[in-house]
Amino acid sequence: MKICRVDRTLVSTNRIKELGHRPLLVVKEKPDGDGQVAVDAVGCIPGDWVICVGSSAAREAAGSKDFPSDLTIVGIIDQWPPA
Repeated sequence: MKICRVDRTLVSTNRIKELGHRPLLVVKEKPDGDGQVAVDAVGCIPGDWVICVGSSAAREAAGSKDFPSDLTIVGIIDQWPPA
């Protein structure tokens, strides 16, 4: 699992049908780090600190083992003092 911060929403008009209408967000592990695309399974907004899972756990958390996700948000952190 990773702790990340939601940076912004990612809008994609063309998707494969398995993605459906699930929200996609750009998350970062560090403020100056590279952004990663994550499927939002819990309803986040930019600025939220979140818990993300990757690999097969990301696919299952997004709804199916056949789902094409490398990173899925599974929780919103209530309080997080960043280091």
